[in-house]
Amino acid sequence: MPPETLTQGPDRFDDDDYPAYTMGRAAEMIGATPGFLRAVGDARLITPLRSEGGHRRYSRYQLRVAARARELVDQGTPIEAACRIVILEDQLEEAQRINEQLRGTRARPEEAPSS
Repeated sequence: MPPETLTQGPDRFDDDDYPAYTMGRAAEMIGATPGFLRAVGDARLITPLRSEGGHRRYSRYQLRVAARARELVDQGTPIEAACRIVILEDQLEEAQRINEQLRGTRARPEEAPSS
């Protein structure tokens, strides 16, 4: 990791998208194997960033997504189907969030022009 990355402060620790975890540590954290993480990467569920040395690095957000896929696989869902389900769940959540924002915007009364 370049020195400038290390000196950017503790803000990186709070960033869900910062690729802080190596493949081995990531797999350990979600109770999976490195092969499982490679498989969800091959299925394009997550795309880990690479270190300067070419090693995969995972963010906390990616680990949450992979952990959800692992839950489905543990229940007997094929990995490709599990990845598709997780993608659809994520898309649905985003659409619901946007709908709520739009409803909130429309619910506000129009401001009357001042006389």
